Amino acid sequence: MELAAISQVIETRRMLRSFSSEPLPPSLVDQLLELSLRAPSAGNTGGTAWVVLDDPERLATYWDHTTDESWRASSDRWPGLRRAPVAALALASPAAYVARYAEDDKAGSGLGAGESAWPVPYWFGDAAFSVMTLLLAAEAAGLGACFLGSFRGERSLLAALGVPDEWRLFGTVLLGRPDGHDHRSASLDRPKPGFAERVHHRRW
Repeated sequence: MELAAISQVIETRRMLRSFSSEPLPPSLVDQLLELSLRAPSAGNTGGTAWVVLDDPERLATYWDHTTDESWRASSDRWPGLRRAPVAALALASPAAYVARYAEDDKAGSGLGAGESAWPVPYWFGDAAFSVMTLLLAAEAAGLGACFLGSFRGERSLLAALGVPDEWRLFGTVLLGRPDGHDHRSASLDRPKPGFAERVHHRRW
């Protein structure tokens, strides 16, 4: 792929917050997720996974566990978000990375001693790589996507979906088609540091 092509996908990608309820073909969703699993994985651990919710009952379960009535009643974004036909839950297994880094070729790192040994948890980094790959793939496919952080209801939601206890919810990617009524984020009005302030050559 030429640099110009990937640049266009990166530059045009935006978080969509108002979706059409039009279903997405499961084969397309699987294709996007297959691409997301090509993201970097520390130690080739493969300690990330997805749970795909694409039916009304499971989507309702997601929203019931992760939002509350007061937010739903007050948020002007709620109607557009809940119409998303797919919610893909990005999961990470800390135990998988601890076990991988206890293996002979990684044991010298000391990271196999347990989660507390990790100054920077690779499992969340790998989950972020996978999420970013999915967001870019969705843009390339002409879809809208939005990342939602995991702030409440994680354990109860994962239990309701039968996810084993070792897995953590990194966040959720909503997928669908734009409905033409997106809500512009107020964050876009914040001044952002420029290139020279964020890229430092040879030293800070």
